[in-house]
Amino acid sequence: MDEMVTVGAFQEQLLNLSKPLAALDLPLLDAHGATLASDLLVDEKPVIRSGQLIDSTQIALAASLGLDRLPCRPHPRVVIISAGDDLVEPGSKLADADDEFESNSWFLTTFAREVGAHAFRVHTIPETAEQLKLVIEDQLVRADLIVISGESKDESFDLITSVISTLGEIQIVTPKLAESSKHSFGLIGPDKTPVVVLPGDPISNFLSAELFIRPMITKMLTGVSTDKPNKKVKLTKSVTSPSGVASYIRGELNADGQVSPLANQESLMTLSKANCLITLGEKEEKLNSGDSVNILKLNQDRR
Repeated sequence: MDEMVTVGAFQEQLLNLSKPLAALDLPLLDAHGATLASDLLVDEKPVIRSGQLIDSTQIALAASLGLDRLPCRPHPRVVIISAGDDLVEPGSKLADADDEFESNSWFLTTFAREVGAHAFRVHTIPETAEQLKLVIEDQLVRADLIVISGESKDESFDLITSVISTLGEIQIVTPKLAESSKHSFGLIGPDKTPVVVLPGDPISNFLSAELFIRPMITKMLTGVSTDKPNKKVKLTKSVTSPSGVASYIRGELNADGQVSPLANQESLMTLSKANCLITLGEKEEKLNSGDSVNILKLNQDRR
């Protein structure tokens, strides 16, 4: 039986599964894009701090100090799988009205790479429990995290959850989040690899990636579970939220520092147009034009 949990409580549950990766002594070129595992000191003062993303300037600094290696947390290896008998690979033809082009894995793979992971998209779309189990078991050897989603109407959620339940300890929860539905998560395989099953609906999938998967990858990569900073700005139009759930409304932060909710929130077009999420807590059912509201910026530099 699934349980209703707050967004914050679910984030905490997933972060408890997400362990910082062990540090490796990496050659400088391999260290590029990873994060430093311990402070780099010069005259007993840190010049690059632990958890900082290593870019070209830090590589040059290390080289100028005579270093050819740096202690780093490597990029987490994230395997992305989509499963469902109505999913069709883009470039193929839809056989009937029930079929849909599979898009979640394309989004999740590139999203995880933007956050700082080495993300691997599984090219097959398993349709049965036997096929899916074989795919997951095959991927466990190279995964620090496995993320799975299904069809847009979540018809394959039960299939996916039943399969991963044979591989480890799994819980099912429903976050108190508008435009969302059931998730399952746990540890599977001999190495107790974290796995998260997201809703198949693309908008819900997007929100879950931002709110739940991003913090997991960040913790693996940096060693800490820092949240993306909220910013308070003024609304240009009123917004509403269902009672008892948090809402993250796609919005556009304007040049004048005000935020406008995008029209037609049920449209997938809002996912590419939005540059922020307007956040309303579980007890906030309406905010009016001119009110201050918290926003979560999207597509920001992860440093």
